[in-house]
Amino acid sequence: MKKLISTLIVATAILSASADELRWHKTDNLPLLGKAVDDACTSGRYQRIPDSLLQTVRGGALSGLGRNSAGMALRFASNSPRIDVKWHSPFKTLMNHQTPTGSRGLDLYTLQPDGTWTFVNSARPDVNGHNTSAKVISNMEPQMREYLLYLPLYDGVDSLFIGTTPDAVFSLPSVAMPVAGKPIIMYGTSILQGGCANRAGMAHTNILERRLNREVINLGFSGNGQLDLEIARVIAAVPDPGLIVLDFVPNVNEEQIDTLMIPFFEIIRSAHPDVPFLFIEDPYFPHLRFDNAARNQVNTRNAMMKERYEKLAAKYNNLHYLSNHNIIGIDNEATVDGIHFTDLGFLRFADILEPIIRRIALPVDK
Repeated sequence: MKKLISTLIVATAILSASADELRWHKTDNLPLLGKAVDDACTSGRYQRIPDSLLQTVRGGALSGLGRNSAGMALRFASNSPRIDVKWHSPFKTLMNHQTPTGSRGLDLYTLQPDGTWTFVNSARPDVNGHNTSAKVISNMEPQMREYLLYLPLYDGVDSLFIGTTPDAVFSLPSVAMPVAGKPIIMYGTSILQGGCANRAGMAHTNILERRLNREVINLGFSGNGQLDLEIARVIAAVPDPGLIVLDFVPNVNEEQIDTLMIPFFEIIRSAHPDVPFLFIEDPYFPHLRFDNAARNQVNTRNAMMKERYEKLAAKYNNLHYLSNHNIIGIDNEATVDGIHFTDLGFLRFADILEPIIRRIALPVDK
């Protein structure tokens, strides 16, 4: 009897091992959305700014943030009934106001027959280490699906593999969605980077990418959307953008608005004379109802930006402006800490931005 039980245990173990066997695929050649610079400029594929700027912008202020993969996404297709991912996070980011699935996790979406993207599941990171192997989904019908895999918002990716069942097809996507031509470039702060979405797909830049069927390049740098002219030159070098969104006010002081806003804009404008620009005010955060000093500061900086915007609009065409009126609602429920957005805040912000972007940058899109 003991021998029979032992045989059954061994057989069960063999079957379990066989069921869990996966074929791991490199992602180096998959289409990558959301990167502003050529791979030749970066030592890592999932890096947002060139190596040359990591240590030179304000003494290395972007050395880590520039390696965060916010807004980047991979496209692939597969008929595997199971999808796994394994990846290495260089920074092992853990914050007290954002979930690890948002800061360090990956988010998988699939394309529906009607051309919309739907959430499949997230890959939750190992919060105790740099390396994670996670099952995203299993037990699916083995049919070909198009996938969109969002990368971490507040960490980077040094290596990344996608796992499928051994006999499954794993291929490049068969449709070019979201469209990579005429990308929307968004520059700004921690909120724009994705703080504090519960998962990567819920950052407003990624929501807009799916809704608009257009690549969005996320150049949000937490605490560091400070109008660095080097980043203006990065934006200027992106070929043929469809729209440039400037959402920097939460990170700048009065002197920076006074001395850097117009030069930053004109560096980009000189390279893209016909591209529309959208300037966005600092949001009216919930805590401003109670913090008089913070409210006065936000009002002053927004007024300064608007004054300079009006001067630019008198000189240049195709400039647009969004006030902070009601952009995240009026119920005080859209932030995690009075400033950084929850998923509710990001959805509300995307709802405001989507029709504006369609009107000024995608007038022929349906």
